[in-house]
Amino acid sequence: MPVPWFLLSLALGRNPVVLSLERVVGPQDTARCSPGLSCHLWDGDVLCLPGSLVSAPGPVLVPTRLQTELVLRCHEETDCDLCVRVAVHLAVHGYWEDPEDEEKFRRAADPELEEPRNASLQAHIVLSFQAYPTAHCVLLEVQVPAALVQPGQSVGSIVFDCFEAALGAEVQIWSYTQPRYQKELNLTQQLPALPWLNVSADGEDVRLVLDVSEEQRFGLSLYWNQDQGPIKPWWHSNLTGPQTITLNHTDLVPCLCIQVWPLEPDSVRTSICPFREDPRAHRNLWRAARLQLLPSRGWRLDAPCSLPAEATLCWQALDGGPCLPLVPPLPRENVTVNKVLEFPLRKGHPNVCVQVSTWEKLQMQECLWADSLGPLKDDMLLVETRGPQDNGSLCALEPSGCTPLLSRASTRAARLGEQLLQDVQSGQCLQLWDSDLGALWACPMDKYIHQRWALVWLACLLLAAVLFLLLLLKMNPVKAASRSRAALLLYSADDASFERLVGALASALCQLPLRVAVDLWSRRDLSAQGALAWFHAQRRQTLQEGGVVVLLFSPGAVALCREWLQDATSAPRAHGPHDAFAASLSCVLPDFLQGRAPGRYVGAYFDKLLPADAVPALFRSVPVFSLPSQLPDFLGILQGPTAPRSRRLAERAEQVSRALQPALDSCFRPPGALGTGRGMGPEAGVRT
Repeated sequence: MPVPWFLLSLALGRNPVVLSLERVVGPQDTARCSPGLSCHLWDGDVLCLPGSLVSAPGPVLVPTRLQTELVLRCHEETDCDLCVRVAVHLAVHGYWEDPEDEEKFRRAADPELEEPRNASLQAHIVLSFQAYPTAHCVLLEVQVPAALVQPGQSVGSIVFDCFEAALGAEVQIWSYTQPRYQKELNLTQQLPALPWLNVSADGEDVRLVLDVSEEQRFGLSLYWNQDQGPIKPWWHSNLTGPQTITLNHTDLVPCLCIQVWPLEPDSVRTSICPFREDPRAHRNLWRAARLQLLPSRGWRLDAPCSLPAEATLCWQALDGGPCLPLVPPLPRENVTVNKVLEFPLRKGHPNVCVQVSTWEKLQMQECLWADSLGPLKDDMLLVETRGPQDNGSLCALEPSGCTPLLSRASTRAARLGEQLLQDVQSGQCLQLWDSDLGALWACPMDKYIHQRWALVWLACLLLAAVLFLLLLLKMNPVKAASRSRAALLLYSADDASFERLVGALASALCQLPLRVAVDLWSRRDLSAQGALAWFHAQRRQTLQEGGVVVLLFSPGAVALCREWLQDATSAPRAHGPHDAFAASLSCVLPDFLQGRAPGRYVGAYFDKLLPADAVPALFRSVPVFSLPSQLPDFLGILQGPTAPRSRRLAERAEQVSRALQPALDSCFRPPGALGTGRGMGPEAGVRT
């Protein structure tokens, strides 16, 4: 495509005479070689097929180095194309297998013979040139006289004029022989672009500066260069003279490209995509992405650019909790944006959701099928696994894992295992997916509600007992309040010595008396229910009874809080099976963020273990006490408005302080003391 001379001058330098680019006149390709060699350029293109490596029968000519030079192929004085000249340096590779063959070759080229023969070494050299979206291959034939043939020695070069390319293009060049005796040479080169297009930062925004003359008219286009589809125009305008265009930083996405060209016939268009590695552009891309679920098994992810992500199905239970992935048995699927896709389900279900995630974290989740299929159901999802001999097994998908139906676990699925198995066999469960490897079944649980009537009657009796207890509390409010106030103690299990300190604090609080719940005393329930379920039950019971949740801050607890606050959308890292503090953050943080924490929560930390300013500011919306220095105020809050008088409260604080002292001494052991536990003093610092 002809390029106006002023564009080449801009691209190649302000003063093209200084560069003195050689001009190649005429449209024909040519080849020439070093003195002593003879060469020939075959007419027409050849297939760009290197073929397999073969063994050399003896000395052969092979390319050893590629060298390029920019030249101008001109049709008229000011009508030129940028062209790439390629020089291929050649050498002799290999040796004669039979010395007699070498002797015959030498004698045939001996000039002292009465009738010397024109012995020479011949090779066919292929040059392959690619500059997206075009590819071009040529075949060069070269002959080397026998007198120049020395194994391992260079014999000269052959020069090809020339491969045309556009300004700013990235070109790739390969060279090999036919047949191919060695690995092909390759060279990649970035051709100069138009220097009058500049992208710069302007605070949060981005500026496009086009420095051209005032009379120059040019076109400017912004478009999304999608890998999985055609180019999608976003903005286009014809402009005149120098321009500065400002882009809002929220408009940046990785595939946003800029194309500029002069408004002249057959002009070259120059494109750049400068935001591919910009972190802001990648964040904006996920903010702009929209996940749509279509009835009844279709889904679509709309985004301006391609996304390196995977999609999976998950099961959302009625009682909340995380959406449980169905991988396996269902496979993960690579995401193709702006295209309707289907998952291999036989039937839709309101509890089935779609998750889109990268290798780093979960990005988005939608359960919009509930709009057309109704609200979430109290169904149990059963996973059937089939073996090679038609023997299968069934398990129920629960937060703790896939529980075998006929097991002794203390979960709802295990208790109803035999009934659920009968439901599957009698066809009362809905089959969502089926294959040779297994199946998925959704079994209704509503019919088992009547089995809970005994629990309802028990709850009524318990309510009557509570009402009777409340009557007694009114008769002696101070004593009743001090005995009935509940406290749920949450902490991060930093190490064994800190757990002993927490246990000592909980035991001391029970003597006030307070009813204290702490995971140290409920390990069996934690293993059976899971940390999150245990916390939900304890929190609900504590708050319903007018109690308080105590957040005991330590270096580990502060680190977990900061991890959640920095990126609330990312999936939390794995913790121990008894770490109730890590599991509880998903419910504790919303209470603080939505202003529901005052009156329900109280914070505390040990003097020497944590600096006062280490507690995150979000949690200072409730009272936070330093222990043991502020024990009286701490105990007063725990016991509520009917706490005893200050003198009595001081006595109780002294009792608690004495009970804590051995555990505190163990935690804050001096640096030279013996022991195998990890130090918990100020030198331990706050983990971030």
